[in-house]
Amino acid sequence: MAFTLPDLPYAHDALASLGMSKETLEFHHDIHHKAYVDNGNKLIAGTEWESKPLEDIVKGTYQAGAVAQSGIFNNASQHWNHILFWEVMGPGEDKKIPGELEKALTEAFGSVAKFKEEFAAAGAGQFGSGWSWLVKDADGGLKITKTENGVNPLCFGQTALLGCDVWEHSYYIDFRNKRPAYLTNFLDKLVNWENVASRL
Repeated sequence: MAFTLPDLPYAHDALASLGMSKETLEFHHDIHHKAYVDNGNKLIAGTEWESKPLEDIVKGTYQAGAVAQSGIFNNASQHWNHILFWEVMGPGEDKKIPGELEKALTEAFGSVAKFKEEFAAAGAGQFGSGWSWLVKDADGGLKITKTENGVNPLCFGQTALLGCDVWEHSYYIDFRNKRPAYLTNFLDKLVNWENVASRL
């Protein structure tokens, strides 16, 4: 089925006071994400994937070690990643972590602070472009992963609870080359923890 660019769940300037500017969202959503949608639609046209759901396309076109060869995978996975990315952020200063999620993070990582430290380290340590993830593994346990380029947890049978885009276009306007500062700001100010908890 054709990819469609979703509207942001908030205004372009809604996150500006929290460290993600209107300009960043205009470039990131309106240009970069739209390009994944437009290119993906061109690539799946007339193929077996044209009428498949997005998740099926991502899982069906992923080839470990050969993802750079698959334009369909690259665009489909980045489309999926960005849909999640917009949804796990939100406006508002009060970003309390729901009790169920706080308990799960503490059990898995020792504390919420330790979770944030490890998540930020994964994103900062991802060489080149990619993503940092909080996932629920097949055994139900929580873990932190990082992936290159557009690879995502669907490829490994995991459920994505939280994802942070560490491609430069996600942070360069607001943070220049300071990826660690961007990640800390993302966790402390931008994440909509209610949305993350709903994915448990």
